[in-house]
This record gives sequence, structure tokens and C-alpha cells, in this order.
Amino acid sequence: MTKTVPANQLWFQNSLVTIRVSLSEGQDGISILEHLLPYGFSPPLHLHRTEDEVLHVLEGEFRVRVQDQEHRLGAGDVMLTPKGVPHTYRVESAKGGRCLTITVRGDFERFVRDVSRPAERPELPAPAEPPSADAI
Repeated sequence: MTKTVPANQLWFQNSLVTIRVSLSEGQDGISILEHLLPYGFSPPLHLHRTEDEVLHVLEGEFRVRVQDQEHRLGAGDVMLTPKGVPHTYRVESAKGGRCLTITVRGDFERFVRDVSRPAERPELPAPAEPPSADAI
């Protein structure tokens, strides 16, 4: 039996992203993206130029780096990363992790949509290389 994959699920790098609230649904451009992440997942050090990012850990343990500071987050923890501040994280839990990212203005959601592909299954994709500098 084949599972139907909702249109709001994307394979983003080596993760499964579910767009829970799209910027197009409201007046203020709020985006809420749910990320299912494998052990060791770590996006490159990056920053958001136009929007703050809220990271809410739902499951697992994350090591978060914001500029030169490192933080440990677990289920229920929330962290705000201000726009313009370099940051990254790494999933430290063996079973992977799940989190929400909450932003406004839509730049992060558009980026995720632009460099992702539709999920073929409602699960993690096979590991892939990060997007090229040109794609970013």
C-alpha cells in the first residue's frame, strides 16, 4: 500500500520538512516549518538577513551555535536567533530530532521551497550532498 504524501512535505537537504503554516496563509507572513532530522544533521553556518528565527525543539537533543556561543537544547526548549547573527545546530540524539522553525516575512520558507524537492515518502530521504553555492 502506497502512502499519499501531502503537498506540504519537502525533502530539504537530508531532512523532511512539513510546512505547518505557510506565509501565504495569513496577513503577517508567519511561517512554521516542522523538521524531521537524522542524527548528525547540521546545516552550514548561516544567517538570516531579514528575519529572526525561533527554534523550538520537539524531540531529541540539539547542539546550537549562535555566533561564538554554544547551547544544548532538548525537547521543549526554545531559542531565538536574531536576524544577522550567524548560527547553526547539530542533532546530537541517536534517534534524530524534530523541531519547529518559526519566521516571518517568508525568506526562509521561500529558500526551503527553492532548494527542496517534493517528498516521495513521508520519511527522511536518502542522504544527499548539500546544495551548491549557486543554488543558495
